[in-house]
Formats: sequence, structure tokens, C-alpha cells
Amino acid sequence: MKIAFLVPAYNEAATIGELLTRIDALGVDRQIVVVDDGSADDTAAIVAAYAAEHPGVVLLRQANRGKGAALRHGIPHLDADVTVIQDADLEYDPAEVPHLIEPIERGIADVVYGSRLSGGRAQRAYLFWHMIGNRFLSLLTGVLFNTTLSDMETGYKAFRTEVLKSLPLTEDQFGIEPEITGWICRRRLRIYEVPISYYGRTYEEGKNITWRDGFRAVWVLLRVRFSPAA
Repeated sequence: MKIAFLVPAYNEAATIGELLTRIDALGVDRQIVVVDDGSADDTAAIVAAYAAEHPGVVLLRQANRGKGAALRHGIPHLDADVTVIQDADLEYDPAEVPHLIEPIERGIADVVYGSRLSGGRAQRAYLFWHMIGNRFLSLLTGVLFNTTLSDMETGYKAFRTEVLKSLPLTEDQFGIEPEITGWICRRRLRIYEVPISYYGRTYEEGKNITWRDGFRAVWVLLRVRFSPAA
């Protein structure tokens, strides 16, 4: 299977080069689509230099609008059987992608979530209230959509590309995560979870998500659940 890596990036010059190298170290048939979301550092220049020497790397650029807008901008450019959403900050290690996509390769899954909360893989001890918020949102997702997802806010998701392209996504910021989850649950797609490692960042190290995004996530889950369109 050909794998597309969809990489939203905002001021990730410190890690984007290493990320691209790690993806290519997998030795898989791949496409890399990096969407630079108005970075003020050298993120785009590093990707452009890498793309000049490595075929199959696509650099897209837009004014700063948020992760959701970056993902939506990149989706029409995907040309692969499977797409992995890959954050540029190395909180998720590309070395685990073969493990992540295995249920799709076997033909039993449409979507696979990499769960940070199911145990069995290395986890950096991270922010307590983020964990509580994530567990609450996962519980709410279960109540609204009758699912058992343990980590609905994970940044590591794999899709059959045609499934990702079919989702009616509209969110510009971090609300894209619950929006994706809501729609795949509404459509009763085959969702699997696998445990993954998580190398989380602190706010001092560049983490951007805040408590306001948690309130937005609740609203987005409710909106998708009770939307007349599916």
C-alpha cells in the first residue's frame, strides 16, 4: 500500500527536518504532504530544500489559520491508499506507523486511532488536566456515539484515503479532531485502536492546545452528533 503522510506544520523548524528523515527511514512507498500554516520560522524553507532532493514531497503554504484549516487544505492533494495524520513536532514517532496502519492493511479497518491511554507503549508523564480533559471528551464521545474509543483526541490517526476525503470537515483549529471523530462514528465506519508511544511537549516546548479547545471540542461533538447530514 502507498501511504500518504499529511503533516500540518506551524513554526516547527526545530523538528520538521528530523521528521522527514524518519518517515523516509521507514522505506515504504510514500507521499508526504506538508501544509505550512503561515510559519514565521524556516519550516517551509527546510521542507522545500528536502523536497528538491526527495521526490514525492509536496509543500503547500497558507496564511495562519489553524491545524484544521491546514488539514483541509492538504486533503485534496492526497494520492495514496492510506493516509496518516502526522504532527510535525515529533510527539508521535513515524517508526510506529507500520503498527498503526496494520488493521487497514489487513482489510478489517477503515480508520485506526493510535491511543495514548490504552497502555503498553512509552509515555512521557504529561499534563494532568490535559489527561482529565481527554478522558472526559472520550467518555462524552462514547455516550453520544455508542463507541469505546479511549483517546478520541489523539493526533495519530490513519485512514483509508477515500474515507478521509469523504468527511464534510469545516473546523479550522483543533476542533478538527473531534469533528473527524464525530463523523466517522456517525457513519459507523470500522474503527480500531492500537497503543502508541507519546512524546508530549510542554507549553514551554511549544504545545499550543489550551482549555478553550476543550470547550470547542464539546460543542463540535454535539454539533456533529445532531447534524441532519451524515
